[in-house]
Amino acid sequence: MDPVTQGVLGASVGQATSRKGDLRAATILALLAGMAPDLDVLIRSDADPLLFLEYHRHFTHSLAFIPFGALLCAAAFHWFVRERFTFLRTWLFCFFGYATHGLLDAFTTYGTQLLWPLSSMRVAWDTISVVDPLFTVPALVLILAGWWRASPRCAWIALAWMGVYMTFGGIQNVRAQAAGAALAAERGHAPVTISAKPGFANVLLWKVVYEVDEVFHVDAVRVGLDVRVYEGETAKRLDVARDLPWLDPDSQQARDIERFRWFSNDHLAVLADAPYEVADIRYSLLPNEVAPLWGIRLDPAAAADTHVAYYAARDPSPERQRRLLRMLRGLPLEE
Repeated sequence: MDPVTQGVLGASVGQATSRKGDLRAATILALLAGMAPDLDVLIRSDADPLLFLEYHRHFTHSLAFIPFGALLCAAAFHWFVRERFTFLRTWLFCFFGYATHGLLDAFTTYGTQLLWPLSSMRVAWDTISVVDPLFTVPALVLILAGWWRASPRCAWIALAWMGVYMTFGGIQNVRAQAAGAALAAERGHAPVTISAKPGFANVLLWKVVYEVDEVFHVDAVRVGLDVRVYEGETAKRLDVARDLPWLDPDSQQARDIERFRWFSNDHLAVLADAPYEVADIRYSLLPNEVAPLWGIRLDPAAAADTHVAYYAARDPSPERQRRLLRMLRGLPLEE
């Protein structure tokens, strides 16, 4: 999730487990340690655009790395609290903060390697968006109140709020998948896979993707008091031999496609209007579209050792914003 939310959750645990006299120092230690795993974004290369995709939410986010990550944080921060805490106590609050990070990220849709080094599987429980003000702001207010009053009680309320919100997101995910399965059945489809991902900054509007006969079907589902479906688009699953017949299978670009396939959980497609681009169709501005937020761009004239290019595509045009707002409100797309 975003750094503010990561810090707020870490601070909540730090506050909740501290004594009144140590609360403020514990809050800062746990807040900073809760944000620290995202320093892995510094692992990148101009020569290899996909390196940051491989290493973001990698070892720094794994359960096995938590004690070591906390140790690094304690070594960096202990000097500032040495008159109040022993090094062990500094490490403990850093441990509490650091431990929250990977678990919180696993509740989002991006994928987190919680089980590294035993597995490179990207865990994604698809419960909450990577940014959700309704999740974060109340908890932030409670943490600030706890800081002001030097009381851990507010932190416990914040943790309860976040737990309730996550549970609600899980229920919404189940409802969205059920709506997607019902829609597939109406179409006479028996999906091989089906998933539901929350829209940006909310758990009301979901993107449902299911696969039938190597074709992805993308629809939006609004799950409020009732359920409303906004039927969407389709895209063929990437078949390199069919979609990119010119590509040398031994080239770096071909290897990069497989790296991107792992990152996207094999939700790749080549769209008709961009024959040299491979899109990750899991994410889009409008949840009933296949138009991606990011993808990779290939070059038929590139040398055998040349990497693909990574691109981010965002088009928040007024018309698309209007359609998104109407979906959020549960209104027909056309007035």
